[in-house]
Amino acid sequence: MDILRAGGDEETPICSAKGCRAAAEWVLAWNNPKLHTPERRKTWLACEEHREHLTQFLGMRGFLKDVVALAEWQRREQAAEG
Repeated sequence: MDILRAGGDEETPICSAKGCRAAAEWVLAWNNPKLHTPERRKTWLACEEHREHLTQFLGMRGFLKDVVALAEWQRREQAAEG
């Protein structure tokens, strides 16, 4: 799963919070059980400033499954591909 967004001349992961253009440091894995199978994971990216807010937003709805540092998430993806 590619979680990078275009940012200038290179692809840079940016925060998913509305209006935020800060570099992402965290991956919030989630799913909506009314729409997605249990194993499906959607992702939001978060900068340090918005991590807690986005975590609470997803958690209150029962959607949050995992919060992982972006570097760790990318290592996991590379290992799964490789």
